[in-house]
Amino acid sequence: AFFAIVCVMKKTKKTGKSFDRKKEHHSNKKHVRPHHHTEPKHQNSIEGTISISSKGTGYVTPIGGARKENDIEISYENLNTALHGDTVQVVLASHKKTDRIGKVAKIITRAKIGFAGTLETENGKFFLKPADTRMYTDILIPKGSLGGAKVGEKVFGTITTWTNSEKSPEGKITRVLGMPFENNAEMEAIALERGFDEQFPENVEREVKDIAEAASSEFPHEIKKRRDFRTTTTFTIDPEDAKDFDDAISIKQIDADTYEIGVHIADVSHYVRKRTALDAEAYRRGTSVYLVDRTVPMLPEILSNDLCSLKPDVDRFTMSAVFAMRTNGDVLSEWYGKTIIHSDKRFTYEGAQKVLDDKKGMYYEELHTLNTIAKSLHKIRFKNGAMSLEQEEVKFALDEKGKPIRVYKKSRGDTHKLIEELMLLANRKVAESITKGDKKGKELSEKERIFVYRIHDLPNKEKMADLAHLLKTMGYNVSLKDGVIPPKELNQVLESMEGKDEKEFIQTAVIRSMAKAIYSTGNIGHYGLAFEHYTHFTSPIRRYPDLVVHRLLEEYLKKQHIGREHWHEYEKICHHSSEREKYAADAERASIKYKQVEYMTERIGQTFQGVVTGITEWGMYVEEKETKCEGMIKLRDLGDDYFIFDEKNMTLVGKKTKKTFRVGDKFQIRVANANLERKIIDYMLV
Repeated sequence: AFFAIVCVMKKTKKTGKSFDRKKEHHSNKKHVRPHHHTEPKHQNSIEGTISISSKGTGYVTPIGGARKENDIEISYENLNTALHGDTVQVVLASHKKTDRIGKVAKIITRAKIGFAGTLETENGKFFLKPADTRMYTDILIPKGSLGGAKVGEKVFGTITTWTNSEKSPEGKITRVLGMPFENNAEMEAIALERGFDEQFPENVEREVKDIAEAASSEFPHEIKKRRDFRTTTTFTIDPEDAKDFDDAISIKQIDADTYEIGVHIADVSHYVRKRTALDAEAYRRGTSVYLVDRTVPMLPEILSNDLCSLKPDVDRFTMSAVFAMRTNGDVLSEWYGKTIIHSDKRFTYEGAQKVLDDKKGMYYEELHTLNTIAKSLHKIRFKNGAMSLEQEEVKFALDEKGKPIRVYKKSRGDTHKLIEELMLLANRKVAESITKGDKKGKELSEKERIFVYRIHDLPNKEKMADLAHLLKTMGYNVSLKDGVIPPKELNQVLESMEGKDEKEFIQTAVIRSMAKAIYSTGNIGHYGLAFEHYTHFTSPIRRYPDLVVHRLLEEYLKKQHIGREHWHEYEKICHHSSEREKYAADAERASIKYKQVEYMTERIGQTFQGVVTGITEWGMYVEEKETKCEGMIKLRDLGDDYFIFDEKNMTLVGKKTKKTFRVGDKFQIRVANANLERKIIDYMLV
């Protein structure tokens, strides 16, 4: 919906062509990997990523391209087997810069070859009908490749052969998921389509079993190599439904206003070693995924929920960042290394918050001190130019069949911010220590030490200009300095919106105007957090880059050096991890959207409070206030008038009545339709 706020999306034309089963299948194809499909290289070719609309038209964004008008339009006939998300080489129809029409000449890399959908049959042939509306062709499944699937079932299959765009791709069924619209089938489909699987390969499971069996015998010997924190007050603070606890906090008073604060992170690198099947699988996944009703972990549960989980009342190995600091946020000294801890208490966020609110209870003094330090760190960050990028999250209460019976917003209290600030501190300080090296000796430059940074570039100036215009249409004037709205001004705008309905989607608009944070071996700092050095150190159970950071930190603590011939490996890890993060975020959004639509299927005809989140030439995007279920009110449903889309002011204006709709408007809406197959909600004005 955000892109509907800031720009007019390009119109796509219906091809009027049947994409799928009317194609004659070529039965004598050789078995060729789909991404090997190529044509000779052309001199006027451009590389980029292709997006496919639901109508079968492609748009290629050139590598490094920013504005939509630079996209190259590809008609269905010229897709040449390209699929949504593929990296492709395209040839322009002419040499004129103004002509942005082309055809796909080569598939460089496939985004995916696996698709979830339903198994159907026609004229004695079997087809996988993909659920993804951007997949414009069905997949022919030979009888010998059905994998036990029956017609009508929800399945997952992969393309095995596709060399001729005039023919249907051929594939095989690899997993039978269940019946369409069953909760487990739909959630598993969302994960599998993006490369995440709840099942682990057999060789990985065997390795993990061996690790678990060897853990107890090595324990006494390993303790001697570690700094012992088992007698220091230590606890975890996590969500109520958390199954893995990868970070713990310890606190010990040194003098009147000086405390030793330990940020202890599960020592996953002790168990997950390089060049093992377990490591290869963790790398492939890149991250854990948090769907509405389940977690698809990066590591098998023996590790993520047991050996590497910092559960209370058991000894656990950790990698730690330990700081001597004052309550005003000043860090006096720091130490990093392998440790052993014994967590005294497992707090939930709500339980720890109650102790703070009541000013009494277990570890109140410790929590109060940590909260004071966290508030100081927060104040320093924003003084240095950090952005306010918090967003409301929705949670679902599900019945025994996984159907949503209630949708509510997740609240954030001081205890959430307490943990957040201490994790940010650890991430920042670890990055600084690696980059700057041993302060007692010669300072090392980033070129001399390879490292994995979490970087966030400056915002795109064109997107910033769009955001400034959007804010102006809503009555908020901001300045542009060197093409960027100063963080202080954006924070002031968001603060002035506190308690207003429009704050959430303006916050979303701000985030969408920013560059995406990624992993990189080259450090440019983190714009959003206003940090010169930043990494991800605090979640190796669920993020592969954090695991790599632990390994690098250990190497440097041992005074080891990583040769330049190995640096390309870390650059590859950074790129791959950034890509996997995108797929995980997409899966999480898809699961939320599915449950929001499912929730509204039971509420057709009911009335809610809505707020306009986007204006387009075909209607308005409207979000239900409490559940954040977004849907559309189409132009034809706005009343007996002809509405004109005013792109400059982002409004819809009635030609006869002059009635005007704009972003932020609030009114009563009725649920007209909720389509689970298409994942859409239609609203009507009351």
